[in-house]
Amino acid sequence: EEQLVESGGGLVQAGGSLRLSCAASGFTFDDYAIGWFRQAPGKGREEVSCIRTSDGSTYYADSVKGRFTISSDNAKNTVYLQINSLKPEDTAVYYCAAAFLVCRGHYNYWGQGTQVTVSS
Repeated sequence: EEQLVESGGGLVQAGGSLRLSCAASGFTFDDYAIGWFRQAPGKGREEVSCIRTSDGSTYYADSVKGRFTISSDNAKNTVYLQINSLKPEDTAVYYCAAAFLVCRGHYNYWGQGTQVTVSS
């Protein structure tokens, strides 16, 4: 069974940092790109970053460039999202998802999400 499990969310003060993890199982990790999305209350879902696990190529939304860093540990089938200089507007549920071969393709598998709350 294909599965993605996020972890690492929490409550943090503005200016702080978090590292989110996305552990994948049940599919060939190297064949997929892993994207991170977020959804704030009352807002639509936003793709913030993605990594193609086969070659490490990455994508970042303009809104997070310079503060978010995505990385992949293929030996552990895990993708990380390092978030620095957190702002209250980063408050959202963060999800990871897997798309076959390329970033920003059709995301087949989704995790359950992890809550990030940034206090001012």
